[in-house]
Amino acid sequence: MPPQLRIPGPTPCPDDVLKAMGRQMIDHRGKEFGEVMYRVTTSLKEMFQTKGDVFVLTTSGTGAMEASIVNTLSPGDKVLAVSIGSFGDRYADIAKAYGADVQCLNFEWGHQADPDAVRRVLKDVPAIKAVLFTHNETSTGVTNDLQSLAKVAREYDKLVLVDAISSLGSINLETDAWGCDVVCTGSQKGWMVPPGLAMVSVSQKAWQAYEKAKMPRYYFDFGKARKYLEKKQTPWTPAVSQFFALQVGLDDLAKEGMPNVMARHKRISKHARDSAKAIGLKLFPASETYASATVTAINGPDGVNVVKLLQVLRDEYKVVLAGGQGKLEGKIFRIGHLGLVTEKDMDEVAAALRSALPSVGLKAL
Repeated sequence: MPPQLRIPGPTPCPDDVLKAMGRQMIDHRGKEFGEVMYRVTTSLKEMFQTKGDVFVLTTSGTGAMEASIVNTLSPGDKVLAVSIGSFGDRYADIAKAYGADVQCLNFEWGHQADPDAVRRVLKDVPAIKAVLFTHNETSTGVTNDLQSLAKVAREYDKLVLVDAISSLGSINLETDAWGCDVVCTGSQKGWMVPPGLAMVSVSQKAWQAYEKAKMPRYYFDFGKARKYLEKKQTPWTPAVSQFFALQVGLDDLAKEGMPNVMARHKRISKHARDSAKAIGLKLFPASETYASATVTAINGPDGVNVVKLLQVLRDEYKVVLAGGQGKLEGKIFRIGHLGLVTEKDMDEVAAALRSALPSVGLKAL
């Protein structure tokens, strides 16, 4: 039996997805791959809930975040980076690396971003061109109220760039209705596909920004991606096997029905949280009202070495969980429950935790 992999990504993959990856290679400039491209892109538009352009890039989610920056901004542009954790900080770092004038609005880890605080900054600094948001912060197990945050940015006519890597496909995100200009996600999350592909949507407002953007770009050029998509191709050699897998993964999600997929993630996340609390563990997010539907972050109990706990779970119980990131390293652990996941999986995680915790210092359950 393979380990019970319950990290926020890469996630377990269905058998039909893995089987699809074993297909023989085809001509990525030929008709057959063009049909795959068309089906994948059409399905993604529905799941992004957009009528705008959607591109599939051969890269990780971080590559998509970088693409969102370099295709819409110029060096020196003022950018507001709204961060509630490690990946919000990463978004800011990418913008800084390309010469943007980044103003950071940081919230305490474990909390949501406050739309009113965003509004105050945008009111005080009218030169801000774009706002960077993280929809679902996997480092803290918190989901932002993206709809409200994007609405504020729209009030001030700002570009809305969104890291939805661990949310889209599992948590509702209405790209067009909420006014999101570039939305990024990655194949290894709720899409139930191995790492290697990132998917991005691009609005008309983002295309207008693209025409003026001066940051250097080549591999991640949206203009090249759009030109080649017209021919049902990619500008550069794609990860063909991952495209095969993505097509099957999207078909599986469509068969389940996206409303059912999102309801399942909500249900299983509550089950995960309830199971943790029943053991006596404390959740890291300050409120369950914004606890993530794709990853549960749990405080390490007093007297428990979290690193040792994760090692015991992995070696003795074949359950693989994630540790904390950045300033939370060694202080929390995280349970991923996105993509291919059931309540039974969470029951197995809870049983392993209940058995392992006393061996690493927890005196009472």
